[in-house]
This record gives sequence, C-alpha cells and structure tokens, in this order.
Amino acid sequence: MLACLYALPWESLSAVRAWRGLVIGAAAGAAGTTALNAVTYLDMVARARPTSSTPQDTVEKLSEKAHIPIPGRGEARENRIAGLGPLTGLAAGVGVGALLGLACSAGWRPGRVVGGVVATVGALVGGNGPMVALGVTDPRTWAAKDWVSDIVPHLAYGVVTASVLRGLVHSR
Repeated sequence: MLACLYALPWESLSAVRAWRGLVIGAAAGAAGTTALNAVTYLDMVARARPTSSTPQDTVEKLSEKAHIPIPGRGEARENRIAGLGPLTGLAAGVGVGALLGLACSAGWRPGRVVGGVVATVGALVGGNGPMVALGVTDPRTWAAKDWVSDIVPHLAYGVVTASVLRGLVHSR
C-alpha cells in the first residue's frame, strides 16, 4: 500500500490540485466519521454499553507527555477532557480522509474495495495508534466482542469515506 502511494507522481501535483484533494478528502473523512459515530452509538443503544473512556484517557496521557496542562480543576477540567476526547476522533477521521484525498489528487485511483480497506486501516491506525502508543489500551488483550465493537464502526468509516471520496473525485 505504501509502495503504491510512494510511486505516485507527487512532483507534478500543483498546489491547487493538492488543496482541492485535501478539502475533498476532509469532506469524505467527515462523512465517514459521522458513519463511524452513528454505528458506535447504535451499538451502545443495542447492547446498553457505556461510552469508552479511552479517548479521554488518551487526552490525559497526551497532556502529560507534552507537558501541556489541561486548564481548570475538578468538573471544569473533566468537562474539557470529555470534549477533547471525541475531538481527537474527529481529527483522526477528517485527517485520514484528507490524506486519502491528497493521494487521489496525485493520481491514486483505487477501486471500491481497495479504497474502503485503505480508509478502514487508516482510521484504525489513526484512531487507535496513539492510544496503543501511549499505553491507554492494548489490542492484544481485547476479547472478540471488543474487536467487533472496534472494527465494525471503522468498516463503516472506510466504506463511507471511500464512497464519498470516489464520488467527489469522479464528479469533476
């Protein structure tokens, strides 16, 4: 996958095409993130499961590692963390979409399946990578239901992001 992206003719990419690709990709990523969130919330409703604390735990760890304190005390600080946690997921989803859009503006034209798989893997790495790197979670310890709870929403992200990106790229 990386070899394919590396082989793209990046030197012929104009600034206008690059920005257009980033914007189109960000829009596709935003649509995919909405799908991921919808599937996650439907799972919470269906199984009556609580929300995950890993996004907030990641924000706390990032704050510690970067030596950037989260302002406030008590409830005010906790509320900021509760808002920052989901924003990290939005940033990851929109960011992965933007990168895929940039690759498309450089000439990458994956089929539906490959585009969906690349978007899914990108979202899994973009969303879970920091959590794993910071020691917030360890996928090696997850039960099967934990994997399903994580992969199914990311598949929704991948399908929607790739479909919207493909539609916007081919509508030119």
